[in-house]
Amino acid sequence: MKFIQKNPEPDAFIQWKQQTTADWQPGWDNFQKPEKTIVHRALITEQGHICCYCSQRITQASSHIEHFQPRTSYPELSLRYNNFLASCPGYPKELESTTNVTKLPQEFCGQRKGAWFDLNLTVSPLQLNCASYFRYTRIGEILPAQDLTKVAAAEATIENLGLGNPKLIRLRRAAIDAALQDIDTFTDEDIQKLIDGYDHPDNSGKHIPFCNAVIYMLRQII
Repeated sequence: MKFIQKNPEPDAFIQWKQQTTADWQPGWDNFQKPEKTIVHRALITEQGHICCYCSQRITQASSHIEHFQPRTSYPELSLRYNNFLASCPGYPKELESTTNVTKLPQEFCGQRKGAWFDLNLTVSPLQLNCASYFRYTRIGEILPAQDLTKVAAAEATIENLGLGNPKLIRLRRAAIDAALQDIDTFTDEDIQKLIDGYDHPDNSGKHIPFCNAVIYMLRQII
């Protein structure tokens, strides 16, 4: 999980909500194009084009608007921009070209999370220190941090978001393998530059998928 710095909500979304009249109220059920598309695009941009939970690459076609605090339990937040995230559909994007997406099991992230939310146990990507709740292995596994004060929340989040799914483990391992190729020839300064590169989006505003897991592994080397 990588920290997401929220931007101001899009002007078009603000203006749409301000159209409230005695006969019409803005709500999730009537939140449609073009405003919904504009908001969705803004979420993907501020996340660096990676899923808010697992950090795989997402596009508008391969993601949905996620309510971090579920609207079933928090209806007052159903149109709160700071409660919006962009989540992958619960399966690896790589499967889209080979499988009928309507039949793919939604095994992780927003679709897996559903209505689950616990104020004390749900690690939020909007928390500045969210990455510190997790650690990773060389083969792509995600584990709770060793800090005992963070274990319970990390375990609950991994379980309820399906972040330990074998498909995600495989994709993380591939990202880690790519980053650590020829790492023995790197100096500590080289590795720090590599970490800085993974920690920031590229010139097109995109983070490298699974950058959080790669950064963790690189920091273990220095």
